[in-house]
This record gives sequence, structure tokens and C-alpha cells, in this order.
Amino acid sequence: MRYLAFICILVTSAMVANGETFYVAPNGHDTNPGTLQKPWRTIQKASDSLKPGDTILIRAGTYREQVIPGRSGRNGNYIEYRAYPGDRVTIDGRDISLPEWESGLIHIEEVSYIRVVGLRIINAGPHENSCGIYVDNSSHIVIEKNYTYNTVSSGIGVWNSSNIIIDGNEVELACNDGEQECITVAGTGNFEIRNNHVHHGGPGTNGGEGIDLKDGSHDGKVYGNLIHHLRGERTGIYLDAWDKHTYNIEVFRNTVHDCSAGISLASENGGLLERIKIYNNIVYNNHTNGLEIGNWGEEGIPRRPIRDIKFINNTVVHNGTSDWGGGIHLENPDAKEILIRNNIFSQNRLAQISNEAKLSAETLTVDHNLIDGFRDYEDEIHGTTYVEEKPLFVNPSEYDFRLKEGSPAVDRGSPIHAPRDDFDGSARPQRKGYDLGAFEYRD
Repeated sequence: MRYLAFICILVTSAMVANGETFYVAPNGHDTNPGTLQKPWRTIQKASDSLKPGDTILIRAGTYREQVIPGRSGRNGNYIEYRAYPGDRVTIDGRDISLPEWESGLIHIEEVSYIRVVGLRIINAGPHENSCGIYVDNSSHIVIEKNYTYNTVSSGIGVWNSSNIIIDGNEVELACNDGEQECITVAGTGNFEIRNNHVHHGGPGTNGGEGIDLKDGSHDGKVYGNLIHHLRGERTGIYLDAWDKHTYNIEVFRNTVHDCSAGISLASENGGLLERIKIYNNIVYNNHTNGLEIGNWGEEGIPRRPIRDIKFINNTVVHNGTSDWGGGIHLENPDAKEILIRNNIFSQNRLAQISNEAKLSAETLTVDHNLIDGFRDYEDEIHGTTYVEEKPLFVNPSEYDFRLKEGSPAVDRGSPIHAPRDDFDGSARPQRKGYDLGAFEYRD
């Protein structure tokens, strides 16, 4: 189950454009033909002139405009918006007042087969839902290697779309101080959010989680992301069903630190969250809990259903850096079919594994975890077949949580539901048994 077979997003040959290449530059003019020698002046002029398979190469400079792709590409013939190789291209919204409803400096709506690569998008505002890059009711969209900074709402926000890739972007000072999250994916199916760097968010008064999968999103993968230093009470990776069925999402090989919580799951408005697998993540130095299943949300909701959730082979260290928090915290009594296996919980503040919801053995399985620092906190549990020793990390002071030779985490895991490889991509098992935590020990 490491890869979802039904996600068919091709990022190589299917995106090879067969059209023309046009150019935009600050010294161009929109009456020009858009060639390298006679470029257009505005990106929007180029956008209005494209057909499937065409590429815009944007030369270095600052462009003070909103860009709205109005035409779709086709399968195998994406329309591409790219920075010219080696050039620094900035779209600056400082002097632009975006529409009051959801909108973005790059605004992709009701189109398909669009790719945006290598742009700087800064100063999106002034309203609480003003984004850097906004996607709505669209399909086969690739957002790749862009940088967003100082956006009142999301750096990248995707709504009601399908076949979406968000890859290798840097999102800084998002949600400053608007709604939504730094990277938002809502009501969207068949997506990958990978290799992004999300950090130093805004104040977090109205929003600001790092990466949020919500509102009926399904059939997706979130991996290889680095999320850290979010302000306010904002978690690094958040899965919230809200009031819609949200399902089939894998979260793996992410690093989350110095946020409020690391990875949180919730059903804030009664929607069913199910079939979620969280594995091979590194979660450390967060203010409250490393991992959690919450029971918060809208008032008057009789049930907050969450089921079939697997936490496997994560490394969860030194969370609860404020006055409360721990390794993994279960507070939702409606949660069912919860599995906590093969994890390392080390030196978290108040508890390593806390079952505040008092989930029964019929609905909660906890086994084969390493527990370093059992606190005997109220509702703290060991589970079964546990290891209660120090994990012997290579260099925890430098956040290298690989296992040393002689670690008690080696060969102590269960193969049942274990991932095929580890955080580094090394095959499991390396020796006679599966190891605990996000890393397999290698000789």
C-alpha cells in the first residue's frame, strides 16, 4: 500500500510540450511577436496568446500583475509558465488589490494541463483569502520549484480539483494574517505534495498550518516535505475531514519540527476521516504533541468519526517543548481501528503514548514501539511487545536520528503493515528483522 495504484500522474513524457516557445521580458512590448529578440512585456499577454503545448519563458525582472491562465493544455501538451533558465523572475503583488473572494497572484481556475515552474510570487493581498498561487476547479496542474513569500492567505491553495502535483516549492511567511494554510489542498483528489519546504509562517491568528489536506480530499500522497517554525497554535501537517468524507491519504518521509503539533488528524465538523497511513516521518521539538488524533472542532457536533488510521515506523522525539504535550496523544473517543506500531517515542514531555480517549483494545492496537522515558502520566500506556530503552541515535543533538550499532530498536519491529523501505529509501528489512523508527540500521 506504499503507493496508491490508482494515482496515475505522469510527470515526464506526458508533459513534453510539442508547441512553440514564447518570451516575456521587462523591456518587451505587448505588440511584439513574443520572440526572444522581441519579447512581450506582460505575462498575461503571453497567457492570452497560448495554445496547447506552448511554453512561456519569462526573463529576469519584477512583474507587477495578476496572471490568469485562460486556456487549457492537453494530455501530452501542457501549457507551461517558466522562468528563463538561470533567471530570477518575481511576480510582486505589492501594488495589486486582489479580489475579495479566494484569488491568487497566479490564479488558475477551470482549466487543465497547466504547469508553473521556477517563479517567485510575493506580497499577495490584501484580503484574508489572497493567495500566492490559487487553483480551483482544475485538473492536471503542476506547481513546481516556485517560491512564495508574504501571502495574506496560502502560499499555494488548491480547491475542488484533481490530478495535482505540488513539488519542490518553498513557502515562507504564508497566512500573514489571513485564513487557510501555508499549502492548502481541499476537496481535491489524486494529488501529490512532495519535496516542499514550508517554514516561518505568519502569526497564525486565523490559519497557518503547514500542509493541510481537508474537506473531502482523497487518494493522495504527502512525502519528502520539510515543515518548521510555524507561529501560533499551528500544526505542521494537518488532515481534517471537516464535514466531508476524506480518505486514502499517505503521509511519509516528512520532517516536522518547531511547530505547535507535528502531525494532527481531526474531524472538525463531523465528516469521516479514514484510511490514513502515516509512516517513516521524523517529528521532533514541537511545542505540544508529535502525533495526535484530536477531538476539537465546531460546537454541537455529536460525533467526529475517524477510523482505519495507521501510525507506523515514525521517529517522534522531544515533543512538548511548552508546558504540555508528548509523543502521540489520542483524545477522540469516536476514533476506531487505530494502529500504533514500530515507532520510536523518545523523551517526549508528559507522555510517550497517551490514550486520553480511553479507546478499548477492540479499536486500538499498540505494539512493537520503543518507549524512552515512560512518565506514568495519566492515560499513558506501553502497549504490547514494547522496548523500554534508549534508542541510541547516531547524533540526536544534531537531529540525526539514524540508529547506532547496538541500538535496541534494531530487529525489534513487526513486519505486519510495515513499509517496504525507510526514510532514506533503504529496503526493509536490512537484517533478519524490521527495525523500529523511521530508519533501518545499515552496517
